[in-house]
Amino acid sequence: MQCDSYQGDWLKAPSDVLVIGLRDDWQTSAEIQSANEATGGMIARLIENEEASFKPLKVTQILQPQGIPTKLLVLIGLGSRDTSPTSIFYRGTAAALKSISVKQRSLVRMVGFHGSAIQIRASVAGAMAGCVGQDLFKKEKSQFQPDVIQWVGIDAQSVAMGTQIGQAINQTRRLVNLPPNYMYPETLVTETIAGLQGTGVEVEVWDKARLEKERCGALLGVALGSSKEPRLVIMKYLGADPNIPPTALVGKGVTFDSGGYSIKPTDGMLTMKCDMAGAATVVGIMTAAAKLRVKKNLVGVIGLVENLISGDAMKLGDVLTARNGKTIEIHNTDAEGRLVLADCLDVALQSKPDRIVDFATLTGACVVGLGIEISGLMSNNDVWQSEIKQCADECGEYTWPLPMHSFFSELIAGKVADIKNVGEGRYGGAITAAKFLEEFVQQCPWTHIDIAGPAFLDSAKPWCDAGATGTLVRTFVELFLKD
Repeated sequence: MQCDSYQGDWLKAPSDVLVIGLRDDWQTSAEIQSANEATGGMIARLIENEEASFKPLKVTQILQPQGIPTKLLVLIGLGSRDTSPTSIFYRGTAAALKSISVKQRSLVRMVGFHGSAIQIRASVAGAMAGCVGQDLFKKEKSQFQPDVIQWVGIDAQSVAMGTQIGQAINQTRRLVNLPPNYMYPETLVTETIAGLQGTGVEVEVWDKARLEKERCGALLGVALGSSKEPRLVIMKYLGADPNIPPTALVGKGVTFDSGGYSIKPTDGMLTMKCDMAGAATVVGIMTAAAKLRVKKNLVGVIGLVENLISGDAMKLGDVLTARNGKTIEIHNTDAEGRLVLADCLDVALQSKPDRIVDFATLTGACVVGLGIEISGLMSNNDVWQSEIKQCADECGEYTWPLPMHSFFSELIAGKVADIKNVGEGRYGGAITAAKFLEEFVQQCPWTHIDIAGPAFLDSAKPWCDAGATGTLVRTFVELFLKD
């Protein structure tokens, strides 16, 4: 799929599909009025008769419209010019492309997607994501990517940047959507290295022997039940003076989570290939940031394991020793992601970062509290947390802070070991998981992001196929693009 800037006469140049963004100011929009005049007033009549609408994500298709040399005209509602959030730009173009992806298209032309620099890049990225689904192994594909997408009136640099972000989102989605017999620690390492080729990112891989040498007892404990050996990957990107401390990105990479002896029910286990979405998010962010040559130093650390059951698997009541020396009582083998992250966070500290962020599909409790659209933010530093939330708001991705009061730490205090891997009872589960992680970041500014809700869709949306979404890749790429 190729994305290009187009500066020609879009009303006279032939296309397979012409997509026009429709806002509430359509009556004063030069582009809409030109298209309306060319079609003999058809667009105005459709709107007046409520057959087309500027309401967000409303898709209207007109086959072979009179006066425009296109096989299919698509109108996509973008809401209000003054108040539409960036999410409407991303989801609007995604919905439009998803609606036409039922067959192969040669040339799709996009008109009327004007806004801030972030909104324009979101539009391009959304179009790329909307026409890509989870049909990785279907003989008859469900969705087809157009050969070329042209963007009218958008400069080439903006199109190129949006394309890189869109590719990173789709890269993250593909890694998550691959089934667990294809995507396990070793193959995820292979995919990561392949995606980073030519970017200048330095990659270091720790195998089981190195993890044992590094005393990563928490991560290794999770991996005990699987025949697939664990891995830890360190990615380093230098976009600034090497003496400037990096930002560390840490990702949970449980490539399949059975729950261990605290076994999940079938319905809960079916989608657990998505439990490595945190690691895939880090890979996507690192890839896009490097290709866009952001002026930041970044370190990515991902811990990769399978959580399965065998005679060697960790048991309830076991005590593990993490890399930083803390001992951990295992009260629930399905609370495994925090064990993986514990050692990864400690490894990230050795790069002397000035701040850390981790991504993890960590708790169902966060989904219960915030729903499936919103990622939970938990932090030991209000400034860092606020910076993330502000950028997410600008990008139209949804996050919300949860409290981290000191008394939550009492709920993870151990009796046999220093700490235990779950809190007391059902309450505050997302927060007690974060308090557990806080034990492994020392005094470094750190924000934990629980993406359990928005990382994976159980059913399709108008703007995205079911499966992985690539949530927060855009937010962090845009954050790192800021000077």
